[in-house]
Amino acid sequence: MNYVKTHTDGLLRVVTLDRPERMNAIGGALLDGLHEALQGANDDASCRVIVLTGAGRAFCAGDDLKEFGEQSATHASIRLHIERIQRITRDLMFNAKPVIGAVHGFAVGGGFEWMLNCDMVVASDDLVAFFPEMAWGQFVTGGVTHLLPQALGHQRAMELWLLGERQSAQSLMSMGLVNRVVPRDAMLDTAIALAARIAEQSPGSIARLKRLVTTQLSESLARSLELEFDATIDAFADPEAAERVKQFATRKERAQ
Repeated sequence: MNYVKTHTDGLLRVVTLDRPERMNAIGGALLDGLHEALQGANDDASCRVIVLTGAGRAFCAGDDLKEFGEQSATHASIRLHIERIQRITRDLMFNAKPVIGAVHGFAVGGGFEWMLNCDMVVASDDLVAFFPEMAWGQFVTGGVTHLLPQALGHQRAMELWLLGERQSAQSLMSMGLVNRVVPRDAMLDTAIALAARIAEQSPGSIARLKRLVTTQLSESLARSLELEFDATIDAFADPEAAERVKQFATRKERAQ
């Protein structure tokens, strides 16, 4: 099953998470499809800017809890799942193409992380983003343990993780984590128009700019990903954490 669609619009490549029945929740097939789509866009010389968005009523609702049992079944399956998630962060951040996030609805956990991995973000006014990992006994990744303190300072970043409170689009804009807030029906067009303006600039200069910025990030970000990898493995393997995920998933299914 292909849960990611791509569309070429001139010099732009629109990459859409397309699993709306599960609010684009993160599973193995979606991770592999997204990696393939981003790699294809990065390798295509005719593509200058990538727009990343989601179909349906959410950008990405985070890990698919229905797949948690399979993901956490063995040490090897846990490692594979985390490697797939972190591969997307590298696809988004360590390439020569700017990535514009067009983010709406829910951006939860890994979806919030991917939003923060984008170079610029256009948010719809219905965006709600938060980190549920501490409540679930899980752990954040996507390099955010380095990126968020750099952007917000230590205390504000810790507040987002420790409390897991829902953040609105306007709140995220006030923190400097999104660039534009627009009505839902204008979100994708606004992101595409912004990407088209960027595509008119010198592709060589843009590639050098992104390479320079990510090179300065690379050592500290790579170390953060390594530490997050180890912490996430521990969380997946923790029986108490697994029970928390199971209880949350049961409550969620009953509420639907």
